Amino acid sequence: MTDAWVYMLRCADGTLYTGWTTDLAERLAAHNAGGGARYTRGRGPLRLVYQECCSDRSHALRRECEIKRLNREQKQRLISENSKGG
Repeated sequence: MTDAWVYMLRCADGTLYTGWTTDLAERLAAHNAGGGARYTRGRGPLRLVYQECCSDRSHALRRECEIKRLNREQKQRLISENSKGG
């Protein structure tokens, strides 16, 4: 099975964007080049603040939905816990 990634980006305006991909480096390059999601266009520079490897596309999509349902404080906590776990 192919790995898939769920990730969060912090936009220059301080907002968070959550997405998923099978190629994290390529997707980040697309976001920073003005492609990718409509939401991130014009909100750069973008910084990767969270990434989570999932076993497959289906798991990544479910996890993305779970994260998107979190409020901002819960997302911040997830980011903080991830950076401590290093």
